[in-house]
Amino acid sequence: MSKKHLYNSLDGLVNKCLRGLITYNPALALDEQNRVVYNTEYDKSTVSIISGGGSGHEPAWSGYVGTNLLAASVAGDVFASPSTRQIMAGMDAVPSDKGTILVVTNYTGDCLHFGLAAQKANAKGQKCKMIICGDDVSLGKNGSLVGRRGLAGQLGVLKVMGGASGAGGSLDQVYDLGMAFSQQIVSMAVTLDHCHVPGRAEHAHSGPDELEIGTGPHNEPGYKKLSPIPSPEDLAKTILKYLVDQSDPLRGYVNFNKGDETIILISNFGGMSFLEIGAFLNELLDQLDEDWGIQPVRVVSGFLETSLNAPAFSVSIVNVTETSKNCSYSADDIKGFFDARTNTHWESMSGSQARRRTRKEQLVQPPPAPRHAIDDATDLKVEPAQLDRMIRTACKNLIEAEPDLTRWDTIMGDGDCGESLKQGATYLLKALDDKVAESGSVGTVLQELEEILEGKMGGTLGGILGIFVVSLRAALADNFAITKEENGIPKLWAKATRVALDNLSQFTPAKVGDRTVMDTLIPFAEGLAANGKFDEGVDAAVAGAEKTKTLKPRLGRATYVGAGQDANQEMPPDPGAWGAMVVIKALQAGL
Repeated sequence: MSKKHLYNSLDGLVNKCLRGLITYNPALALDEQNRVVYNTEYDKSTVSIISGGGSGHEPAWSGYVGTNLLAASVAGDVFASPSTRQIMAGMDAVPSDKGTILVVTNYTGDCLHFGLAAQKANAKGQKCKMIICGDDVSLGKNGSLVGRRGLAGQLGVLKVMGGASGAGGSLDQVYDLGMAFSQQIVSMAVTLDHCHVPGRAEHAHSGPDELEIGTGPHNEPGYKKLSPIPSPEDLAKTILKYLVDQSDPLRGYVNFNKGDETIILISNFGGMSFLEIGAFLNELLDQLDEDWGIQPVRVVSGFLETSLNAPAFSVSIVNVTETSKNCSYSADDIKGFFDARTNTHWESMSGSQARRRTRKEQLVQPPPAPRHAIDDATDLKVEPAQLDRMIRTACKNLIEAEPDLTRWDTIMGDGDCGESLKQGATYLLKALDDKVAESGSVGTVLQELEEILEGKMGGTLGGILGIFVVSLRAALADNFAITKEENGIPKLWAKATRVALDNLSQFTPAKVGDRTVMDTLIPFAEGLAANGKFDEGVDAAVAGAEKTKTLKPRLGRATYVGAGQDANQEMPPDPGAWGAMVVIKALQAGL
């Protein structure tokens, strides 16, 4: 895959894309600060459907905002989930009298941020439900904690839900339809080569006579490599066996019976020609009919959910008949919702341009959200120069570690961990330069970090650290009375860290040994609590991060790539765990 790009940096690229995209539909508006595209003509008497995820998958999801589809979409950085605050802004942009449904693909960062947004909305009395779509069959039913990852089958879920909402369905009816439809999808992707991310030095490659099946849309390595490259006929046969063979104990997720009505969706990842995709679709349809007795009643093929310019595609098959047995709608109703006309990319990238709005009218600049005042009576204070030195050292060390973190994450995942941490550190350094630590207020610094994690970082690690920091700041204030005890401040930090981790456990099942950032955070908290000594916590964090070199991944994207299965294969440390360790050691050095 070529490394040539018009834009050789990701700086500002997502926002520029969104500014350009909204012009095809004059009903769209862009909250650029939060990267929310929304339909200004949305009918608030219908159920509001919102989706989103990392950028680089265009037209997903901003290209599907419009009549009978999404009310709004929320975009993160390239291959990284949007933040909780962005999602809340999306919900605020399209309020509904009936309620809101958030629909995301099954990736940890998306589940964390959208899940937290749903919780916050319900806590405020808003009616909000959430659907997590996992349709990939490549991993199989092997006891993974994360379940099936999401591929382009989710677009079919959004399409029927949008049609049902437009037809006046209730919150429960639309939600039940989405759940039923999402559970009747099987998908698998094929990659001829990996995409190249603008501005990124690391670049995965496939061999010259090799393709991969079971790949994800974030440049993850595939479930299996095939070399030499099989013929299109043999490749189609292999894919369909994974998808529809009910005798497969690992992948028989959906039953297909004679006479069942089905839908097939082919998603071009961005780098396949129409010529080849059209020919391969023809082969798939022939074999479905001849070998499996399946004749889809609807066929969709195109750029549904891309992976930048990757020469790759995914195949999804949905059983409409079985869907109808698990919701209040008939198969004919569901087909009608699927056929409902929209003014989005689903119909045409050109859209209706009969009535245009100026770009200024479409670009929205909401006022910044007000900050909560820090209660001086329960705010931990540190000597300002020391606080600045500790945080600044941590930020600088994290920035220096970025190349290694990116390289390791490219091997095990999608390569965004190092860049996300560097971005957060850069923002925090700027805040230090703007005197955020000049009063010595730990609460103020943590609030600033919370703002960065929730509003600017995104991604799985941003979600985890965001929840941790929010909980830590609250726990420090709630338990401030501990400071009056002997050795009070170390006890306070030990208590607050433990409370923050307990709260974080509500959002992630990760434990020590799963090869995640928790392999650093949990030992740090336990070491800190043992004798109230920071050094013991640091030693435990270092040991935990080092141990990830020997652990098999049990959570996150690395679980999909078979990493760690070869006992003789040398693995890098988990980049999230290592990044957290770098910060903790730097805080110690700053002391």
